[in-house]
Amino acid sequence: MKKGLAGWGKSGRERGAASVEHVGLVALVALLLVGVVAAVVAGGEVKAGRDLAGTIGKRLTCGPRLPDACRHHPLVPAYGWPLARLVRALDPPPLARPGPSGLPLAPVDFRRCRRESCAVAAGPHLTASGRRTTAFTEVVDRRDSLGWVEITYWLYRPTLGWERLVRRGSDADIAAASGTAVLLGDDPALVPLETLPGRNHYDFPAAERPPWQWRVDARYPGWSS
Repeated sequence: MKKGLAGWGKSGRERGAASVEHVGLVALVALLLVGVVAAVVAGGEVKAGRDLAGTIGKRLTCGPRLPDACRHHPLVPAYGWPLARLVRALDPPPLARPGPSGLPLAPVDFRRCRRESCAVAAGPHLTASGRRTTAFTEVVDRRDSLGWVEITYWLYRPTLGWERLVRRGSDADIAAASGTAVLLGDDPALVPLETLPGRNHYDFPAAERPPWQWRVDARYPGWSS
């Protein structure tokens, strides 16, 4: 028994072998998945094959993100279920505002749209270029001291900059929102600033600089602030 234990501590060879085995196992699983997708597509189930490939891709890419990011709306890991439901229940209508050209501009995700042309409203929840209306959220829980939760919705419209809308909710409001669905496909899209990677390092023109930059605390240690 002692000899076996000493063998583990000499040069780490067993650890190296385990690492190689793990890599080989991951590669084997990947090959098997590719084979399954290929078989499904070859059998004529092209749509099913695409759906399966999309699911696999999503699982691979969402793994390094927030806890439960593969299964839940970003509001949930950021705030927990009760507050996530409240944030969704109180979200403001994404109203369009006239831009410099006179065209109605909807609030959009600044990471994907920075020009008037992609923010022109074409309905209650979409732009003419197919962009979803979006609100960035910030939550401060003051129930212990003041008895309410403050939710700030930050709306960005290219060339117009940022609009700040504030809602407050009590424990009674949280209870009333307990049946609210929190779904990825709901509009407007809601993006919690507390868990948005690199939020303080995006470049904006001076007139569009976010008032929240460098002022929102990260929810998870290690995330970019």
